[in-house]
Amino acid sequence: MDRRSSKRIVGGLSRRSFLGRASGLAVTAAVGATLFAGGARAQTPVKGGTLKMGLGGGGSTDSLDPALAANPVTFHLMRTLGEPLVDVSPDGALEMRLAEAVESDAEAKVWRFKVRQGVAFHDGSIVTPDDVLATLERHSDEQSQSGALGIMQGIESMRVDGDWVEVTLTTANADLPYLMSDYHLQIQPNGGRDDPASGIGAGAYKIVTQEPGVRYTFEKHEGYWDDSRGHYDGVEFLVINDATARMAALQSGQVHIANLVEPKVAGLLNRAPNLEVKNVSGRGHYVFVMHTDTAPFDNPDLRLALKYAVNRVEMVDKILQGYGTIGNDIPINAAYPLFDDSLPQRSFDLEKAAEHYKASGHDGSPIVLKVADTAFPGAVDAAALFQQSANAAGIPLEIQRVPNDGYWSEVWNVEPFCASYWGGRPVQDQMYSTAYLSTADWNDTRYSNPAFDDLLLQARAELDPAARTATYAQMGAMLHEEGGVIVPMFNDFIEAVSNDVQGWVADGGQDTMNGLAPHKTWLAS
Repeated sequence: MDRRSSKRIVGGLSRRSFLGRASGLAVTAAVGATLFAGGARAQTPVKGGTLKMGLGGGGSTDSLDPALAANPVTFHLMRTLGEPLVDVSPDGALEMRLAEAVESDAEAKVWRFKVRQGVAFHDGSIVTPDDVLATLERHSDEQSQSGALGIMQGIESMRVDGDWVEVTLTTANADLPYLMSDYHLQIQPNGGRDDPASGIGAGAYKIVTQEPGVRYTFEKHEGYWDDSRGHYDGVEFLVINDATARMAALQSGQVHIANLVEPKVAGLLNRAPNLEVKNVSGRGHYVFVMHTDTAPFDNPDLRLALKYAVNRVEMVDKILQGYGTIGNDIPINAAYPLFDDSLPQRSFDLEKAAEHYKASGHDGSPIVLKVADTAFPGAVDAAALFQQSANAAGIPLEIQRVPNDGYWSEVWNVEPFCASYWGGRPVQDQMYSTAYLSTADWNDTRYSNPAFDDLLLQARAELDPAARTATYAQMGAMLHEEGGVIVPMFNDFIEAVSNDVQGWVADGGQDTMNGLAPHKTWLAS
């Protein structure tokens, strides 16, 4: 690539600014290690102590392989152990991590990431461009079963060029740096090819004990490169899938942070002494997913019947209790850049639900929805509301409650109709590529439409924001009408946090500060 065609930009860069600049010229984003590194801190971090977190959403089959991270606990494991090339700050700006600079050609088709020098993995070896290349190659391999496979499939070739890793795309994509923030893409020695589940990363903490589905302990990585993060001597995760037990552990002082707080208890917890409920809106959404290639959900009328049978307003009122908003059967909301709000809101309509059910020709046998508490906070209660409204339309919806343990490995992405949860992604391309591209490994609705795939590729190559917005709107309309996802609500991320935890920052990327509470918070002295 002609380096003379590049331009360097200093400071945090929003996606809108990034896309606007990339649309007209090659761009280099050089961003500080932390968003606020240049500003005064309101508080001085206290070093030391052990942070204890009570986490729901884990199981006995969980792995330390970043490719297989598929639930809230494994998400937190990856964020605690690993370090990506880039990250996305709480305000949506691109943030440099193991890459210290990013640049592209004028068409946003060839991207280069300059690898930070002298960064140590947990085993003492130094992160190299070859490690970065091997990581990206492994997650591009269908055999890896990586959750990042969908976003890696637009890559034509990759190579190392000195301190740089160069990625050439089949079509232009101004969002590529944002895609590299995916939590599966933690850089590993030799890309994790030798032992993907070793837990060796370049993050602030390294694994000491792992008891999947029970407990994990970590110690500070003394060779960690970023002294503005990782203030604890150690971190402990207790996997507590039962919501009541998780809150009890917090109130008794057994843990400092509990995730996945149910909205129905958030108000009560807020009145408890020595703790505070934190909530932030974002891109997370609670869903019911149908496999569109499996009977009876391969029938578009049946899918529409079920969509019209959901009373979204009731569900948001009773399940979220003010901690979220109604959904519209697409995974995108106004928190995303380039969102078009012109898609009509699907309303609860028993008459239309009954009409579509009749048109489907379904034989009247039970339609089984599998659900567990770990699917999302209030999932069982939400399913019960769904059953009531569906039955009122003459749809024989039956709820089957299954064990929490094993839900993310044996039910989600396996069973044809189940409750699930998506934390969202920084940009629309990443959300669609991860879960709705026909060939994506995490396409949990088995949605397959060549026209949709073509539009996704078209949107990637389009550098004009207005045109790209229109394309995404067209894709959303397709999913809304024919997709296998029912999105009744977008949730707030709600955590309960001890007052001993300082430095909390609202981040709508994912729960517990986008998984960075162990890195950015500290315990009061």
